[in-house]
Amino acid sequence: MAFDIDRYTAQSKPVAWGDLDLNSFDDNPLPPESLRTLRYMCDVEYHTVCYLRDLLTTPSHNEPEVGAFMTMWNREEFWHGEALAAVLAKHDIIVDFDELAATRIKLGWKDRLDPIKQSLLGGLVGNDFVAVHMSWGAANEWSANSAYLRMAKLEKHPVLAELLKRIAAQETKHVAFYASQARDRLAQSKKAQVITRFALSRFWAPVGSGISTDEEVTHVMGHLFRGTEGRKLVRDVDSHIAKLPGMEGLTIVETALDKRGIAADGPSTPVAVAA
Repeated sequence: MAFDIDRYTAQSKPVAWGDLDLNSFDDNPLPPESLRTLRYMCDVEYHTVCYLRDLLTTPSHNEPEVGAFMTMWNREEFWHGEALAAVLAKHDIIVDFDELAATRIKLGWKDRLDPIKQSLLGGLVGNDFVAVHMSWGAANEWSANSAYLRMAKLEKHPVLAELLKRIAAQETKHVAFYASQARDRLAQSKKAQVITRFALSRFWAPVGSGISTDEEVTHVMGHLFRGTEGRKLVRDVDSHIAKLPGMEGLTIVETALDKRGIAADGPSTPVAVAA
């Protein structure tokens, strides 16, 4: 069934978290490894506006449905960041936008993903760039949705789990748009399939790779997807990507885990070692 963009834009609203008892974290705080992962997630959500800025210089901005979706998508992702920041604040971790911007500059992010390069790439590829954008977005959103649901299951904190499930519900809508657009555009153009497959297989990396250190990316991927159960979730994400026209056999998420040496079998949580 086609994605109803009018319905989506009319119903878009902030993720609800005002009814959740964040004071429960006072007596039942999250462990350091979970806070580290949540901080990463928060940074990624706040970073969405930068992706939007760059993509507005590409052929995607000429597509009315894409433009309408991305406006609402940007707002919803920002609200996700706000909700996660509130949880972090209960643990005395304050997420400051200026600090995030300084970190991105230090990592060289602005040099890698600046809007001029995006514009040039879009101009060279032409309208088929939109298929790459939609497929890339679908891969990211499938990954994000799995990450939120996985975190909710691993941590088992009732308030955190409920918040993450609400965020995941909105991410599911984002997946539906990106995947629907990707399927249609890839099905219409063999050239788009070739370019998209090349881009995903050569350049895709876990969400947040461009704005965080390799150490942080490895921590989050290992925290969420290590072990047998985590690897199964990753393969499920890859199976969705591989069902897009021309993407058969791609295993970009599992490959990313393998490159980082994250265990594919064994327990899903770290085994405590006696001192």
